[in-house]
Parts: sequence; structure tokens; C-alpha cells
Amino acid sequence: MNWLNLFADAHGGTAVIQPLIDFFHAILVFIHDSIGFGWGFSIIFLTILVRAALLPLTFKQFHSMQRMAHLQPEMKKLQEKFKGDKERMNQEMMKFYRENKVNPFASCLPMLAQFPVFIALYYMLQSDLRRDICPEKNGPGSPNFDSPIPCGSTGESSFFFIPDLTDKATGTALVILIVLYVGSQLFSTLLMSTTQDKTQRYIFMALPFIFVTFVIRFPAGLLVYWITTNLWTIVQQVIIKKRLGPLRPPLAEGEKPPSLFDSFRTATATGGGDGKSVSTKVKGPVNSGSNEPKGRPASPPPAPPKKKKKRSGRKR
Repeated sequence: MNWLNLFADAHGGTAVIQPLIDFFHAILVFIHDSIGFGWGFSIIFLTILVRAALLPLTFKQFHSMQRMAHLQPEMKKLQEKFKGDKERMNQEMMKFYRENKVNPFASCLPMLAQFPVFIALYYMLQSDLRRDICPEKNGPGSPNFDSPIPCGSTGESSFFFIPDLTDKATGTALVILIVLYVGSQLFSTLLMSTTQDKTQRYIFMALPFIFVTFVIRFPAGLLVYWITTNLWTIVQQVIIKKRLGPLRPPLAEGEKPPSLFDSFRTATATGGGDGKSVSTKVKGPVNSGSNEPKGRPASPPPAPPKKKKKRSGRKR
């Protein structure tokens, strides 16, 4: 029994989330029956539909990450100032977020929005889809209808190297799925991460390996969903960085931040520290209101000395 089953048992079984399961089950059956995809490709297509529907939240996530990158120097100053008083530091940070209209949890919205789909698919692969994929074993009138069993390796339940989408993967299929999962999860996490803190980056890199202990217990079809959403994230990030550039470094004081679709520049550490010197150099001549650089005296410069004309030696 894993943590998803414990969650269901703590909330009176799956009755609470049954409408959610029925909703996504209807979509998956429609994709399979109407479009004609196999069950593996139906799961992939469902993943694409879900990620496409979450694009508005994804844009909001990018905007939040951009703002957080711009405000990172000021946040570090607050943390340093109140590092001896955690309660005061948390109060000041929340006040800072409100004043700058930043939601630190906005970057988690797409992930949280996908969680219901993940839960629904998990239970479908243990009940409804087992009845749909192998009705001869789990269909109406069979002894396994109330407690469906895995379908086994059949033409309907298999998908490429996966013998049974409704059961845990084993052997070579499990090794391939773990490699695909860890690789795609690690790459997508690094692409989405904007932090330059080494400790946080190490944690992000370690998480996919820690999750392996959980995902190996899931039905193989659920790993197909997870790997597909990771690949979507990778392609999405590559397109954004290619078209818009990476996250922009922190802005200099008084500089107006660009919109989400203006440009993204990387918030990496530079030789100058927080990157303000770069912004200041570009900003000076543009925002001064004239063609003269900042700090130049108002009085006109002295005229250069006139050059003496050489005499030709010819008498007039």
C-alpha cells in the first residue's frame, strides 16, 4: 500500500474523488474509441490536452519566476538583515511580496493543477481501465469485477516495451522507464529552476532519484503520463528560451522591468556580482533625457585651442 492508497483510506475511499476519476475516464475512453488510439497513446494524448489547457497558468508561472529573479537581490538583503529573527524575517518577506505584487507560490500552480489528473489516472489504472482493457478478466459478470486484477501482457494492455500498462513494470521495462523518468525529470527541473544557490540546485538534482523509490510502485501507465509531461516541459522551455531568451538578470534601481514577452535573460552569477553593473551601463544614456551621459556638468565644455597657421615665408 502506498501513500495514494493511504490518502484514499483517510478520506473514505475514492468516493470523494470519484467524479474526478469519472471525468478523466470519459475523456480517455473517448480518445481511445473515437480517435482510435491505443491505450498508451491515449494516455499521451490526454497528457498533451491537460498541458495545453494549463498554458495560461504556465505563462503566469513564467511571469512570477521573472519577477522573483528581478527581486532576488532585495530579498537577500532582507534575509541578511533579519537573519537573527526568523519570525520578523517572514513578516518582512510577506510584506515585501505584497508591496511588489509577487506570489511566491505562483510557480507551483501548473504542478498543483496536474495533481488531480495524476490521482485520477492512478485509480483508473487500478480499476476502470482494467475493466476496459481486459473485459474478459475484469468485465461485468467476471469474479474480478469488484476488485480488478492486472491485465497481463496482451495486445491491448501492452505499449512498446511495456507489457502491461495496468501493472507495475518489472525487469528491462522497469529499467528503461526509470532511466526515462529520471532523465526527463532532471532535465525539466534544471530548465525550470532559476535559483543560483548551489544547495538548492543540488536538492533539485537529487529529487528525481529520491522519487524513484515511489514511482516504481505505480502502474506503468502512470509513468507514461509522468514522462510525457516532463518531455512537454522540456520542449516548452527550449522554445521559450529560443524565442524569448533566458531569465533577465536583476534590474538596476529605478529601472522598469520588461513584460513577460519582451525578453528573458539569465539570472546567473556574473563577475560583477548581481549583474547590476550591466543594466546600469545600458540604462544611463537612454533614461537621462538627453544624449549626454549622467554626471556630466551642465556648463558647456571649453573650446579647444586654435591651431596657429603656418607661414609660407612668402612676402606680400
